Amino acid sequence: MDLFQKCHEFTDAIALREQGAYPYFIPLDKNEGTEVIYEGRRIIMCGSNNYLGLTTHPKVRQAAIDAIAEYGTSCTGSRFLNGNMTIIEDLEKELAAWVGKEAALVFSTGMQTNLGTISALVSKDDIVILDKEDHASIVDGAFLSGGKIERYRHNDMDHLERVLKSLPEEKGKLLVVDGLFSMEGDIAPLPRLVELCAEYGVRLMVDDAHAFGVLGGGRGTAAHFGLTDKVDLIMSTFSKSMASIGGFIAGDFAVVDYIKHHARSLIFSASIPPANTATVLAALEVMKEEPERIERVNQNGAFMRQGFKKLGFNTGASCTPVVPIIIGDDARTFESWKRLFEEGVFVNPVISPATSPGRQLLRTSYMATHTQAQLEHVLDVFAQVGKELELI
Repeated sequence: MDLFQKCHEFTDAIALREQGAYPYFIPLDKNEGTEVIYEGRRIIMCGSNNYLGLTTHPKVRQAAIDAIAEYGTSCTGSRFLNGNMTIIEDLEKELAAWVGKEAALVFSTGMQTNLGTISALVSKDDIVILDKEDHASIVDGAFLSGGKIERYRHNDMDHLERVLKSLPEEKGKLLVVDGLFSMEGDIAPLPRLVELCAEYGVRLMVDDAHAFGVLGGGRGTAAHFGLTDKVDLIMSTFSKSMASIGGFIAGDFAVVDYIKHHARSLIFSASIPPANTATVLAALEVMKEEPERIERVNQNGAFMRQGFKKLGFNTGASCTPVVPIIIGDDARTFESWKRLFEEGVFVNPVISPATSPGRQLLRTSYMATHTQAQLEHVLDVFAQVGKELELI
């Protein structure tokens, strides 16, 4: 069999393109935060993870420019050898202090953070426990580790306890969970997770990619629940609230040091560029100086949830600025995306395997910098399209 046969038989994208409903890899001409430019049209962006709106903040932009002038564009090497820099280690100290842990380790991407951390800690004789709605990077890190994978139904603590009871006590165990789930906008029940992990001898890692800058005064899910000292590892990315790219893991010094010397995705990747590092440092400063941004993004999320529910849309269990509109069908999800895009609203269509079968949805997310007028206009467009397509 020709290895490329499956490529020539892949027609899903072709069919959507022919229908004018292909929603992926859209080449935007310009991104201005709450609005983007596409083929000369201004479109309200309701699909970004730029929660605090910092990609356009003057201080953040200038920090990136200044870093290039001072350090150049890249270190062109792994942190393990020639690519480490003082500015990266400065960032690690700031991040550790911010989330309340002894140490932090910066990776070049969030994906690499989960791949490297999980595969470094979990061996073939260990067990990794996952929520069925965990992000793909967590799942891939678990597979890469070679350890046994156990999964429990989303946020179902009774099912999780049954899973934990069935596991041998002598095995090393790591539970990895999203703090704020990226598709449905709900939050992990961390207090109960902490109790169960303590009872069954399981280490706990929380992925705060979408919670960092949003929950717990910006510190994440553990701070939101007042459980920072009960969570073993806190992970987050820079590609959401921090207006950059990269990621970090934070925890006890000995654990972070071990990961530093065993995470293949860190050791065999070039280090995060200086401009991206400086961007995160500046974004952290702005977040501390302007805490009202955190308040505002949550207010905007609450306003939109209330507005969608009033119109008759199903927003699931969302309680954050990530607000899904559950459609439940592939074709109608793509059709809804197309009509909203035509009317000047950018959202993300999500189908399986990114979400559970029957939970196909339009993922909407909001920024601190969305204006009231923009949000009201988005609701008006949703009302129009919802009635037109009989979604409401």
